[in-house]
Amino acid sequence: MLRLRAIYPCSWRVFQFRTCSCKPLISQMIKCTDEEQVFDLIKKNKATFSEKQVECAFNILWQFQQQRTSFLKNVDCIRDYPHFLTLHNLATSQIEFMDDDTLVNVLYFIQQCAPEAHDLLVEALVIESWRRLERLKSTILLMSEELTSQQALAVMSAMEEMESRNSHLIKKIASILHKHLDDYKPFELLKITQTLTFLHFQSKELFVKLRELLLRYLKISVIPSEIAILVYALSILPSSNLCEVEISQIEAVLPQCDLNDLNGFATSVLRWIHYDRKYLDSTTGKQLKLLQKLDHYGLQRLRNSNSLNLLWKELKSLKGDWFTESLLEETVATLLRLMDEINSKNVAEIASFISRTNYLNTLLLDRIASVVVQQIEKIHPFEILGIILPFSALNYDPPQNDEFFRICIQHLNSYLTHSMNLYKENHPRNQYSCEETVLPQCPPLLSPFPTLLSPKGGLEPPMLVFLGFSLAALGYFPEDLLKAIFNIKFLSKMDSQLELLCSSLNRRVQFRLMELNRAVCLECPEYQIPWFHDRFCQQQYNKDIGSMNGAQKQIYKMLAEVLGGTNCVKASVLTPYYHRIDFECVLDKKKKPLPYGSHNITLGKLPEMHWESNTQITGSRLPPGAERIALQFLDSRAFCRNIPHLKGKSAMKKRHLEILGYHIIQIPHFEWNSMALSTKEARMDYLRERIFGEGKS
Repeated sequence: MLRLRAIYPCSWRVFQFRTCSCKPLISQMIKCTDEEQVFDLIKKNKATFSEKQVECAFNILWQFQQQRTSFLKNVDCIRDYPHFLTLHNLATSQIEFMDDDTLVNVLYFIQQCAPEAHDLLVEALVIESWRRLERLKSTILLMSEELTSQQALAVMSAMEEMESRNSHLIKKIASILHKHLDDYKPFELLKITQTLTFLHFQSKELFVKLRELLLRYLKISVIPSEIAILVYALSILPSSNLCEVEISQIEAVLPQCDLNDLNGFATSVLRWIHYDRKYLDSTTGKQLKLLQKLDHYGLQRLRNSNSLNLLWKELKSLKGDWFTESLLEETVATLLRLMDEINSKNVAEIASFISRTNYLNTLLLDRIASVVVQQIEKIHPFEILGIILPFSALNYDPPQNDEFFRICIQHLNSYLTHSMNLYKENHPRNQYSCEETVLPQCPPLLSPFPTLLSPKGGLEPPMLVFLGFSLAALGYFPEDLLKAIFNIKFLSKMDSQLELLCSSLNRRVQFRLMELNRAVCLECPEYQIPWFHDRFCQQQYNKDIGSMNGAQKQIYKMLAEVLGGTNCVKASVLTPYYHRIDFECVLDKKKKPLPYGSHNITLGKLPEMHWESNTQITGSRLPPGAERIALQFLDSRAFCRNIPHLKGKSAMKKRHLEILGYHIIQIPHFEWNSMALSTKEARMDYLRERIFGEGKS
């Protein structure tokens, strides 16, 4: 049974070591006077670094940070050291050898020094902590009173990572946080506020105290980043708002703010505006003016940028409505202006950023492809997935696409070979079965992109699945990669890993595996990879019956009129391999609609699987010359943000439906809602034209 101090971070104490050999290096690190000296020792001794030496290095770096005033700036500086990544990788490779004390101390330090939401090391440490933590939650409740302020904060953070719903434990830890609330710094108060909100904890007394402390810090703070943190924390609290004096204080520091600070302010203001509109608060006008000023300073910041690397430090974590609506166009223009500075060191990060924006700019993607082709040897193989992502998501092939993707895949080969050797096993084809390989049910999916690497140096199963899906969306199907993935040993390993992932990532991995399985079965039948996701898909569709939106209801009624009755059109149809079609109809060889008889689906009910699943049918059960029509209403999510260009998943679905024998009719939202189709008659003519090739009736 784990001791409490073995589970959670604690104050630094005297090291105890398993071997004497690590003492001299630790002694050298303890004598270091700055970060340069620590990283120099890491560089010289990386081949022999132990888990205790990793812990010591993080501790000393963290002590240096605590001695300085500009916390956020110094943390960025630490992360920018070339050998911070070396320390990061050493920690990742040593996780299984760490005792409980070391594990949680490293987790605490890395959360302070590299707190990105999906940092590889944080994920790996949390997974291992979760594995160990599940063996004694009761011990925590027996010993929770012994926690220090920092230990309580770390416990609460771990509970957030684990999506804990243990109300008794949450209440216990919250009471300790409340007791130590005066000891926490602004960024720690923000973390407490976010975590308590995420865990659905409610305490009027605690939140009142939090608000008082945040306002007290706000009145005396002059640092823009700190003010942004305080304002953001206040915006999360229930029934919280700013007075005119506090708004003026924010306006005074705007000229000094970077994009991260401005984005934090904007997110807070938008949250308040939403809340005020709900309750008709009189301060909304002042907040709207503040939002206009934030737009002004954000655009100025972008237009004055003259270094891509400096700009990237501000851009990489930007997200939210304000950035998307107010700054995205100017951000793309700035990236275009500075795109000659895209190189092997930043290309993967820029590519991943572009994929998150849903904004297609072919010049930027062409530059990324060109850099990859010219500088591939300088790019780490694990960055290839991030590089491929925007091309896959936005459905774009660069001019040198064959060379680009060939080089990317070749560059991965050595690592893929190592990963495949870990999982590959020659099972006979007939050993695949739904019962053996179907994956468990999981909760709703989110979009964060994980980076999961094996401690032994290979790519972990989830990352291989994401890589395979991204290539499949583009129409690339590397046989060795796919046969390694669709292998019982590989799937068994991934199945065990899924139990340790958070619910959102668990669900996303499962969906990507299903979609990859479907794509391979439809587009590469020669690989003879079986379809084994029937039960998984049935579980999803039994839970997600779905309903029509307003446009779909309009189209359904008009289709019934155009085709001659509701018995000539089906709504919400599932195909083999579980693609959902908005509407389906069948035309005979003379283009006359054929009725379905009594098999029509009732709106709002589970879609009917009217074909046999697990088979590819092209025109089966139809009279000679008849054609099966699929009509899809495409909303804004199917297209790139800036132009009506079909995104990768929608384009792949169209390919699959065509393979299944459908004639596809896509109805884009911007056509259906256009002025040209503003009347019912115009829309009816539009449907007749698309289905029958006819003009006006």
